[in-house]
Amino acid sequence: MVDEKFYLCSTCRVESSVFIALGSNLGDRELNLLRAVAEIGKLPGSKVSALSNFYDTQPVGQVVQGNFLNAVLRLGTRLTPQKLLSELQRIETVLFKRKRTVEWGPRVIDLDIIFYGNRILTDNALVIPHPRLHERAFVLVPLAEIAPGFIHPELGKSVDEILKGLKNLERVTRV
Repeated sequence: MVDEKFYLCSTCRVESSVFIALGSNLGDRELNLLRAVAEIGKLPGSKVSALSNFYDTQPVGQVVQGNFLNAVLRLGTRLTPQKLLSELQRIETVLFKRKRTVEWGPRVIDLDIIFYGNRILTDNALVIPHPRLHERAFVLVPLAEIAPGFIHPELGKSVDEILKGLKNLERVTRV
């Protein structure tokens, strides 16, 4: 029987291609990413099936801040996209005390759903695939490490193809 409080999809098979980007540029960045991976792995009906290496990256945007440590993980989950987003935000705010005060500003942890299988979803709180992933080397480099052949459901290109076509390649250094 499915525990309804976790909004599991009782008729869905476990997704094998949910990808989540992780980033941190405050505190112990490596420990923050490792703790986040562990917490995501504890989500009901979910299992982390791959994790990229960690990458030191320059921040994107106009806010002056320290470098990020970024990674991407693959998650098998029976949570709906909306419930997964809710759980990721809970991890950010409750466990890591993230406060969203400056857009694109410094953060202890940032967790973004990049792909949820081949789904295309747009609602008030969630856009899948992530709308800017095809512009960001700090997402594409670790994603290409664990899923180079995954096809972007809107662009019809593999992650590797998107990465090779990236024009503005910010510095992404494997740690």
